[in-house]
Amino acid sequence: MDFLKSGLKTVLGAPEPGHQPSGAETVERLVDRVTNSTLLEDRRDACRALKAMSRKYRVEVGAQGMDTLKQVLELDRADNETINYALDTLNNVMSPAQFEEEEDNPHVPMNIGEQFTEMFIKDPHNIQLVLDLLDEYDFRVRLSTVQLLTSLLTNRPKDIQEIILVKPMGVSKMMDLLGDTREVIRNETLLLLIKLTKGNANIQKIVAFENAFDRLFEIVSSEGYSDGGIIVEDCLLLMLNLLKNNSSNINFFKEGSYIQKMLPMFNTPDESEELGWSPQKVSNVHCMLQIVRTLVSPSNSAHIISSCQKIIKNVGLLEGLCNILMASGVPADILTETINTVGEVVRGDVTNQDYLGNVMAPSNPPRPAIVVLLMSMVNEKQPFSLRCAVLYCFQCYLYHNEMSQAGLVQTLLPSSTDVSSLTSGQLLCGGLFSSDALSNWFAAAALLRALCDNPVQKEQLLRVLLATNIGSSPVTLLHQCTLLLQQTTKLQSKVALLMLLSQWMSYCPPAVSAFLKVPGGVGF
Repeated sequence: MDFLKSGLKTVLGAPEPGHQPSGAETVERLVDRVTNSTLLEDRRDACRALKAMSRKYRVEVGAQGMDTLKQVLELDRADNETINYALDTLNNVMSPAQFEEEEDNPHVPMNIGEQFTEMFIKDPHNIQLVLDLLDEYDFRVRLSTVQLLTSLLTNRPKDIQEIILVKPMGVSKMMDLLGDTREVIRNETLLLLIKLTKGNANIQKIVAFENAFDRLFEIVSSEGYSDGGIIVEDCLLLMLNLLKNNSSNINFFKEGSYIQKMLPMFNTPDESEELGWSPQKVSNVHCMLQIVRTLVSPSNSAHIISSCQKIIKNVGLLEGLCNILMASGVPADILTETINTVGEVVRGDVTNQDYLGNVMAPSNPPRPAIVVLLMSMVNEKQPFSLRCAVLYCFQCYLYHNEMSQAGLVQTLLPSSTDVSSLTSGQLLCGGLFSSDALSNWFAAAALLRALCDNPVQKEQLLRVLLATNIGSSPVTLLHQCTLLLQQTTKLQSKVALLMLLSQWMSYCPPAVSAFLKVPGGVGF
């Protein structure tokens, strides 16, 4: 602090005896020195002093000095040190964060940075001034410029995006910084681009066609893929911004053979089981799973979904996902997201659905992965989010696949062969009549998917018989569901049974007739 005071005295001169200038007066004199001094050294010293005061006296520096600081950016470009002080001062003035120095000052509004940003961007030429400084190779100038742009985007994202969109080479200048060998600048540029691309399809397209995916995959590879640090996560978040709800970029990603470049992210070496997953690896893999889901999201066009699903299967990515699904030591949230991802990769694609149906879990004895997943779904001790994910995956597995729907119902029908292994149908029946209300709901929601748009299986399911008590004659599944509907007092169980019966009887006269024959069914 003494050093700062002595520095201010050097710049401003000693104060009159008995008069201690206020912060506002000091700022006013410094701004006047920057504006009117003919010596570069004087202007530089005044800029340095303004930077030192801009945290505690943000309002004063911003109100009195903004125009002067913009003038410095334009007229003093030859002096990197002065430019750096001006950039840092502007960044402090427009920072979205609150500084410690101003916490006790009630006169500083919480959104003061946003207010000054609004003033700064009233003249779009100011943004061009900042963008032009990206051409400077000096480390401090380039870094401060990137950080200032990030602050501006944080405060007024839509306005800044629209201004940058019409600035010649604006996006290109930022993209070039991804190749900067100084990691600090590259990393700050990633944060800048994440904010720049959020929610603006036009900027997303420009960034994608500036070789963004190539550059990002190079960084991800050099950083160690899923085992890399937070920079890998930043790269993946930027990719996610570029792809989400942007069919043009998804097509570009698909046709540019980038899907296969994701494969190394899902390698699960044996040693990871012993060492465990670091929190950063969990974040990295989670982001990559979200990228895969973005490619095959049900909200995309049918053509995009189908073509991406085929590529994911052909390049071995579906196999990699299934390996994670069946691996031990995978964190619960990664397992949950992987199950959701596998579901969307197989949804409506018979080839992929068949592949999933044939995956065997490394258990003793070996069981189909579908059966192992359903065991988790009807197990009340499993996390709720995991059970929901299994239900969604199973629904995707049956979606528009009459063979899989028939296969599920077949596991419930009387068989001449002795079936000793646990089947998906048996698990769902067990869940349907479990004492756990959530298991009732999950099992009903899963089973009714075998009946969607499939009148044949609705009639086949009428043949399913259950032995309710030893020595008593078996009853039909529909009969038992109707009786339970009358007897249960649990709301979720009632809803589950009503869901199943509604789907079952819809456009199926034999099921309606069977329901009407159950004593008390209509009365309920």
